[in-house]
Amino acid sequence: MNKQAIRERAARIRLVILDVDGVLTDGSLYLGDDGQEFKAFNARDGHGMVLLQETGVRLAVISGRSSNLVRIRMANLGVAHVYQGYRDKAPAYDELKQILELPDDACAYVGDDVIDLPVMRRVGLAIAVGDAHPLVRQHAHWCTGAPGGRGAVREVCELIMDAQGTWDTMVEPPR
Repeated sequence: MNKQAIRERAARIRLVILDVDGVLTDGSLYLGDDGQEFKAFNARDGHGMVLLQETGVRLAVISGRSSNLVRIRMANLGVAHVYQGYRDKAPAYDELKQILELPDDACAYVGDDVIDLPVMRRVGLAIAVGDAHPLVRQHAHWCTGAPGGRGAVREVCELIMDAQGTWDTMVEPPR
């Protein structure tokens, strides 16, 4: 898909849905001897998410796994819609659309693995992170340059803000 078509799709986005492992993180799972799970989140991704929300675009997470860390991180970033433990992500997607009263073309989804494909095939802007599974990259409208957990989400946020004409105002110094 050409750059202009991507920008046109991005201009219509009112909700960005993110997978967690492999998108907001690099996909590594760190487990302590006691079974406690650790994840690393990218601070620039988080700042991009905060900026995007300040423009009025909503954010949501749909993850196949469940983690208290994700709940805490999303609360810190102001992400109100967090769905965890959904191997089939379509029901969560349908619920989000209903709650927020949004059509498919107003939604973007960022994924990295085949579990994300059913929702990616329905949204107005399907995005694969730079190191996504080849099949996911094949079905994406756009692929980030950065891998998951390493700035891919920031790229998505900046793409949408730029397409909607809000990026410049978000980075202007205060007067």
